[in-house]
Amino acid sequence: MAFESLTDKLQNVFKKLRSKGRLTENDVKTALKEVKMALLEADVNFKVVKQFTKSVQERAVGQDVMNGLNPGQMVIKIVNEELVNLMGSDMTELPLRNGNEISVVMMAGLQGAGKTTTAAKLAAQLKSKGRRPLLVACDVYRPAAIKQLQVNGEKVGVEVFAMGDKNSPVDIASAAYEHAKNNQQNVVLIDTAGRLHIDEDMMQELADIKQAVPVDATVLVVDAMTGQDAVNVAESFAEKVGIDGVIITKLDGDTRGGAALSIKAVTGKPILYASTGEKMTDLEPFYPDRMASRILGMGDVMSLIEKVEASVDKEQAQEMQKKLKKMDFDFNDYLSSMEQMNKMGGIGSILNMLPGVGHKAKELEGMIDEKALDRTKAIILSMTPQERSNPQIINVSRKNRIARGAGVDVQEVNRLVKQFEQSKKMMKQMPGLMGGKTGMKGGFRLPF
Repeated sequence: MAFESLTDKLQNVFKKLRSKGRLTENDVKTALKEVKMALLEADVNFKVVKQFTKSVQERAVGQDVMNGLNPGQMVIKIVNEELVNLMGSDMTELPLRNGNEISVVMMAGLQGAGKTTTAAKLAAQLKSKGRRPLLVACDVYRPAAIKQLQVNGEKVGVEVFAMGDKNSPVDIASAAYEHAKNNQQNVVLIDTAGRLHIDEDMMQELADIKQAVPVDATVLVVDAMTGQDAVNVAESFAEKVGIDGVIITKLDGDTRGGAALSIKAVTGKPILYASTGEKMTDLEPFYPDRMASRILGMGDVMSLIEKVEASVDKEQAQEMQKKLKKMDFDFNDYLSSMEQMNKMGGIGSILNMLPGVGHKAKELEGMIDEKALDRTKAIILSMTPQERSNPQIINVSRKNRIARGAGVDVQEVNRLVKQFEQSKKMMKQMPGLMGGKTGMKGGFRLPF
């Protein structure tokens, strides 16, 4: 996650605060100096940091905190609350019209921010909520931009309206709006042209599109990895074109993350979504409280639950639970567990959301051999349906054939079969883990 370094530094500050039985005003000021430095190093806007630490200090040196039973914990609570306020308090939804009325969303941003891909991700999100989106290719300047949108639109099953690169973006947007009217589509997502930097022609083109079609929301896409530049871009767009919200991309990258903490305070506009990966499903609604929790190393259990609910097939999960209770799970279930993990964004995505683990996710993820996981999948896929369902029939000759099919050494096949048998034995020895309404509470060893 983008805030690893910041999380580590804040954790160290909080550790010192917790170790003190009582806090003096000087203790709080010293801690806040360290918090201030950590935020500045994370590339948070200087004015924002100044106001943030001032607000925390004013609340933290009050009598209720200083004389409380656990003053260190109270200061941490205040930091958390102020972080949430800084990022906008509540999750803000994209302003869309009700029912079959057409909503027009204009996507804006500089080149390289991921605008075209984000437009398709947003279309997929809206489609999953029952909307009927239409993607519109208005970037007629960047080579292959139209093709990129068409490829991404196909991936998410959303129509792309394009008129090539010889028509003006204003004419394309107008024609697309009429097309949506005639085809019962109720969200028009306009992918406008980006530039390498902000210029008057770009701003004018966006203003012209706004005059030609009834734009309900102008959404700015910014790259988290550009730090304060992303905030400056957001400020310029807000002043010259007017924006209704921001989508921040590459928040999963090795970046300091200051943009996410500064944009709302500087522009007054909320972050609507955060892009956390390259898959078309890697776009999350931005919850300030959950993001603050992640930054402080407290995890994000609610987002994890939502990921599980969206990714895990309920019938499949119930079937798995029955199999586990009867101890008759097989390699098909092993394979299924790996696929479910991939649907949720992989092990790294899940680690980031676990309390106390998020800031160490990269370190833990590095201990997991992704290539070994791929080899495990190849081994299982090289088995016949009968072998997957009845692992006990896998003898020496079958193992040799499976190894050849997977392109691995036979020892790896032996290791996987042995690991599988051990998992079963372990669960038979610990039947208590399988009781209760929630089913499995441990024991079944997933293949990672």
